[in-house]
Amino acid sequence: MTYSEEAIARLQATKGFVFDLDGTLALGDARHQGVDALPGAVEFLAHLDKVDLPFVVFTNGTLRPPVQLVGMLRAAGFTLPDDAVQTPASAAADYFAGKGYRRIMALGGDGVTVPLADAGLELVPASGKRTADAVFVGWFRDFTMEHLEAACHAVWEGAPLFTASTAPFFATAHGRAIGTSRAICAVITSLTGKRPRVLGKPSLQALRCSARYLGVGLKSLAVVGDDPGLEVAMAHRGGALAVAVTSGLASHADFHDLPADRHPHIAVPGVAELLDLLRRERVGLARG
Repeated sequence: MTYSEEAIARLQATKGFVFDLDGTLALGDARHQGVDALPGAVEFLAHLDKVDLPFVVFTNGTLRPPVQLVGMLRAAGFTLPDDAVQTPASAAADYFAGKGYRRIMALGGDGVTVPLADAGLELVPASGKRTADAVFVGWFRDFTMEHLEAACHAVWEGAPLFTASTAPFFATAHGRAIGTSRAICAVITSLTGKRPRVLGKPSLQALRCSARYLGVGLKSLAVVGDDPGLEVAMAHRGGALAVAVTSGLASHADFHDLPADRHPHIAVPGVAELLDLLRRERVGLARG
C-alpha cells in the first residue's frame, strides 16, 4: 500500500465517494450477464451507509441503463438505492440539457438511449441523412455501416461528436474487453476529421455529474478506481482525492509509472484494504 499522512488526512475529510464498477467493486463475466463482488466491496459500501457518507458508482459502461446495473449489483449482494449508479449517458444527458441540445443521435442500445430519453431529449434515428444537435456514441457491438454513415452525415452537417469513452479496454473476470465506443469514434473521426469529446471518465463533466448528485464539492470527493487513465486522471483534473486499486486492469507499477504529479494519492490492492485503512485511521483519530 502507498499513501502519505497528508493523503490519510484528506481521506478522513472526504465528504463523498465516487467508485468505479468494473475492476473496483465487481467483475463482470465476458458475456456481460452478471457481476461478482470483489473482496470487501459490499462491506465498504455498507460501512459508508452506516457512517452517513454518500457515494455513487460511476461506470464507463453503457451496455445497460443505470437502474439495470443497480439490479445486477443488488443480485451480487450490494445494498443500493435506485439512483446509486451513473454512466456516461447520465453525464451526457446532464450536459446536453445544460447546453440546450435537444435532438441527439445516439449510437448504442438501451444503456445509451434510456438515460437520454428519461431526461426528455429527442432521439434522432441513426439512419439516412438526418441532422441532429449532437451525436453521442456509447457501447454498441451491433453497429452497422448504416449507423456509421448516419453519424458521419450528422457530423458533416455540423453536429458535434461526443462519446462515452475512448478507453481501449475495460476489466472483466476473463481479462480485458475492447471498448466499442473508441472503435466507432475512430471510424467517424477518420472520415469526418472531427474528434469526439468524452463525457464519461476521465472528463470533468463526469465528475461534476457525480458531485451534483452527492451534493459535494469536487475537492471534497474521493475517486476510487482501477484505471490510471480514467479514475486517477479524473480525480486530479477535479482536485479530488485519487485512490487507486490494483484489483482490475492495472498493476502497482502502472500507477507508479505515471508522472509524479499524477500519481494516486493512495494506492491499495483493493477496496478491502481501503476499508481497513479507513477504519483503522478513524479509530486512531477517535483515540487521539
